[in-house]
Amino acid sequence: MTDATHQAMTDQIRKGQGFIAALDQSGGSTPKALKAYGVSEDAYSNDDQMFDLIHAMRARIVNAPVFSGDKVIGAILFEMTMDREISGKPSAAALWEDNGVVPFLKIDKGLEAEENGVQMLKDIPNLDHLLERAKAQGIFGTKERSVIHAANQAGIDAIVAQQFELGAQVSGHGLMPILEPEINITIADKAEAEDMLRDAILRHLDALPDGQQVMLKLSLPEKPGQYQVLVDHPACLKVVALSGGYSREEANDRLAKNSGVVASFSRALTEGLFAHQDDGEFNATLGRTIESIHAASIA
Repeated sequence: MTDATHQAMTDQIRKGQGFIAALDQSGGSTPKALKAYGVSEDAYSNDDQMFDLIHAMRARIVNAPVFSGDKVIGAILFEMTMDREISGKPSAAALWEDNGVVPFLKIDKGLEAEENGVQMLKDIPNLDHLLERAKAQGIFGTKERSVIHAANQAGIDAIVAQQFELGAQVSGHGLMPILEPEINITIADKAEAEDMLRDAILRHLDALPDGQQVMLKLSLPEKPGQYQVLVDHPACLKVVALSGGYSREEANDRLAKNSGVVASFSRALTEGLFAHQDDGEFNATLGRTIESIHAASIA
């Protein structure tokens, strides 16, 4: 990737009036995603066939005329998607060159058992090699997800420290890390956990070397403007929000109340899309979805 391309992608994320599509369902979540798309488990007999079907769904979304950098400023890919092609090009190149959409890569490999109210990231084998491959493929950044299940100060401090440590490794390869310490939206002390998370992230942002930036992917908060201090921080390129189990309608409503935060939705993006739809119906449904998420992101 040339310096000019990297700068163009950075500007797209910083200034682009749109949201980031999460097209990164992994092995564990793929059957559920396919079922929601109208493809039952009896439609495939092994993992290879399953991943062929989910790639076809992703390619159909990316190839839709409405999927462009005007409203979708970035997209997060699963590793196997990065290694495949869309319309005869490597997936990352197809996103950027054909659609003007900045490509990211999901790098996390699952979660540890819950301890101190959080699930930390499992070790990521051969991470440096993966990051080198991603850079060579034209990937701009990465995403790494861990989960908070309780307002436990020790757990939240640990999960944020791990995210920033991993972010430093990603940055060392010239890639932009999206740090994702997700808060489980069903917990009773969610608002308290959000206060702890905001303050822990702020301490780490303040400690980053001058000129180094990260992105943040956070659960939609209980209090509008909860993360404004992070949005405004010079070490944060962008704050994006996951839908986290909220319906698209509620996710959009919550998102619109948080200035400067844009969507990075997965299930809420593909809601209403089905394999049996013809291209006209599929593209019209996706277009309405993109319009609604875009509107909430720039509200």
